[in-house]
Amino acid sequence: MPANLPPQYFDAEKVYRAAKTAPERIAALEEMLAIMPKHKGTDHLRAELRTRIAKLTQTMDKKTATRRASMLIEKEGAAQVAIIGLPNCGKSQLVSRLTNASPTVADYPFTTQTATPAMMEFENIKIQLIDTPPLAPQTIEFWLPHMLRRADALVIIIDLGEEPLAQVTAITEQLNQMRIGLGGETETEGIISQPKALIAGNKLDLANARQNHTALENKYGKQLPVIAISARDGTCLEELKQVIFRVLDIIRVYTKMPGQKPDFNDPIILDRGNTLADAAEEVHKDFRAQLKYARVWGSGKHDGVMVKRDHILQDGDIIELHL
Repeated sequence: MPANLPPQYFDAEKVYRAAKTAPERIAALEEMLAIMPKHKGTDHLRAELRTRIAKLTQTMDKKTATRRASMLIEKEGAAQVAIIGLPNCGKSQLVSRLTNASPTVADYPFTTQTATPAMMEFENIKIQLIDTPPLAPQTIEFWLPHMLRRADALVIIIDLGEEPLAQVTAITEQLNQMRIGLGGETETEGIISQPKALIAGNKLDLANARQNHTALENKYGKQLPVIAISARDGTCLEELKQVIFRVLDIIRVYTKMPGQKPDFNDPIILDRGNTLADAAEEVHKDFRAQLKYARVWGSGKHDGVMVKRDHILQDGDIIELHL
């Protein structure tokens, strides 16, 4: 089976070849792994890249290797969302408000020096938020670009008390240097990741905040979702949760056994556009091949209608699998 590697993989491979340090090479290899499609045709290449990572890790000093390992945050919950922004924009305060975490919150810049995960509850699911160090050229760690490229979405925090458009420009430049683009197609050379993203203008409680939010909306509203919030006062935080969920473009699907009620506490999380076969595979890796049909409540024309494996599911659907 051919590997069918996408163009972004070869861009990451060029970064690997140009890298001069072990952490940079490891980050490029991990990016190649993240981009590479998962099927039998890539099994050998995937194993080879993991072997390279292991050998490079052995060459690193213990302190650097430990630091790198501590920043490899595994995805938990329905999705992983990185919270990014310039110094003192209110990232940590926002994460504290949205989750049960207690990151350091202060009025001075560069309070956050590591990546800190926390879980945000949204209706009946949990979404993992990562509070990241500020995007300033002199403080960007070697592990941060890979972390942002792996995230399912980015929330860009803008301080509505300062020049908002200049902040977005500065953040975009920093992301481009990490080979990350925003807002769909980009002409910037070397971009290997186009994550889903939204702009959250923070500090809505300040005097000139609404005017600055309007400037953001006018400039970027057609490119990215833009919302105004106040992490300090808690203004529009429930709306922010809704926007994050919409930007992720995921759906929740529930399963039930014949004659029983569905379990609404543990949905299957799928990308919008996924099919019944995709859902079956999430239940068990062998179910995709064994699936004969299913009954669906929700997106079918009638509740309990029989559908085939290529049926496209919708958020809130209930499925009863028959093997």
